[in-house]
Amino acid sequence: MKAAPKHPKAGRVARRFAALAEEGRAAFIPFVTAGDPDPETALAILRGLPGAGADLIELGMPFSDPMADGPAIQASSARALKAGASLKRTLGLVRAFREEDSKTPLILMGYYNPIYVYGVDAFLKDALAAGVDGLIVVDLPPEEDRELCLPAAAVGLPFIRLASPTTDAARLPKVLTNASGFLYYIAIAGVTGTKAAPGAAVAKALRFLRRHTDLPIAVGFGIRTPDVAAEIAGHADAVVVGSAIVERIKEGLSAGQSSGELAAGVLRFVGELAAGVRHAIRRPETRTSRKDVVA
Repeated sequence: MKAAPKHPKAGRVARRFAALAEEGRAAFIPFVTAGDPDPETALAILRGLPGAGADLIELGMPFSDPMADGPAIQASSARALKAGASLKRTLGLVRAFREEDSKTPLILMGYYNPIYVYGVDAFLKDALAAGVDGLIVVDLPPEEDRELCLPAAAVGLPFIRLASPTTDAARLPKVLTNASGFLYYIAIAGVTGTKAAPGAAVAKALRFLRRHTDLPIAVGFGIRTPDVAAEIAGHADAVVVGSAIVERIKEGLSAGQSSGELAAGVLRFVGELAAGVRHAIRRPETRTSRKDVVA
């Protein structure tokens, strides 16, 4: 029996997935860390992502003690924190983005500690006012839904849940309880940016997950090139790339690039990844319509 999908509101996330289902293609979701490498360059990159091909955006909340992020994203958080990043400034970055873009869904990804310190009620109020469309909080399992998931749902903010290769049939219903927006499938057993996502295994996992949920399924971790992005996009509803993008920021800094040159280089790479997703050959098992879950 499938878990009933819950949609706190028919917001930007639901509308974007519905539109892409009509187009018959997967979404491309780039990940960048808020404030990396500095506030000005981060805003330039963020504002340029939709034009480079981002259908949704995952924005990392910098944190000093991550549990799911590999070396590249850990380093991006360290750069951002060194440049003065904070949760308050992350929400300020979202507000600045929304001054020019009212349509692209923006998901905050991170860990609970900064939100707990900020205050859950204040965070949800400020996140909604800034223009946030969903939350991924890695270290809050379903058993802790009262901390943030349920308060977020109560104010209409989707809470995106993670599943992994070790999520079995006994655990999955618990994972899907109160999940909304989309389901994020972690393609590898490990942290970000350390292994390549295996296409055949991902396809098998998605077939299993779709027997249990009608939520769109995004796949991330281990996707670093346009070719791999295209392969995964043949099976998934969305493809997430993070480590490979933030490594371009590090490379630009190492090469002594100006803020503008660095942002332009990152956005060119994002455009290559997005093109891979757009040119993917959709597999027969991939659903082509999702009207039933976004009404």
